[in-house]
Amino acid sequence: MEHNDLFNLNGKVIVITGGCGVLAGAMAKSLVASGAGVSLWGRGKSRPVAGAVEALARETGRKDLIHGVTVDAGDKAALEGALAQTVREFGEPEVLINGVGGNKSKSPFLDADLASFREILDMNILGGLVLPTQVFASRWIEKKIRGSIINIASMASYLPLSGVWAYGAAKAGVMNLTAACAKEFAPNGIRVNAIAPGFFIGNQNRRLLVADDATGELTERGKSVIAHTPFGRFGEASELGGVTVFLASGRASGFITGVTIPVDGGYLVHNI
Repeated sequence: MEHNDLFNLNGKVIVITGGCGVLAGAMAKSLVASGAGVSLWGRGKSRPVAGAVEALARETGRKDLIHGVTVDAGDKAALEGALAQTVREFGEPEVLINGVGGNKSKSPFLDADLASFREILDMNILGGLVLPTQVFASRWIEKKIRGSIINIASMASYLPLSGVWAYGAAKAGVMNLTAACAKEFAPNGIRVNAIAPGFFIGNQNRRLLVADDATGELTERGKSVIAHTPFGRFGEASELGGVTVFLASGRASGFITGVTIPVDGGYLVHNI
């Protein structure tokens, strides 16, 4: 096999849920550059899906390789409809990136709002993994497609982060379910892995980490993160591209399943 073929995704269709986010956009850009067709799925509440599709088309110059669907990943029937639409309009997906997730609250444990807690669990576990995985894996097993699922874990999957109780519990669950689903689907040739981003500046966490955009002054939490990260900086969204292409390529990672790969600048190996 030629070395370049390891990361050649020509003809492969990839769906990214939560596809309107900053990190999802960076992953999509790398996938398109490797020849994949990418379908961005999102609710379109904070940013219309059509806008994300147009932006990615401008950045890559490959409008022909980009597709979009407005769908709520927490609605199984809607996901089934979105998959049928994608197959009809764009092609049969072979890779699912479960990109839905995030956090909405921070508090002491005793003050945690239970309604918010349930919402965060639903977003990260059900919409962020369980429901899309059920929909795609069911079709792949029926059609005998040897697909690949890429989940999005977190540093909170390994170590608790103060004040974000539901998010930490959910992301620990993502890593656990990644391994469990990998075992379940291995006889069908379906691989299930995850990426655990370290600290990257996105729309959801900007105010938590950066106090002043103009000066770059960090919040106390941002300073703590940098002090804990051996590389001494936040990640760049583009730095998620390589591992995404690697896990999407059956040639490059065809014997890898059930693992979560940190992309964290050494955050998890911090010592004193």
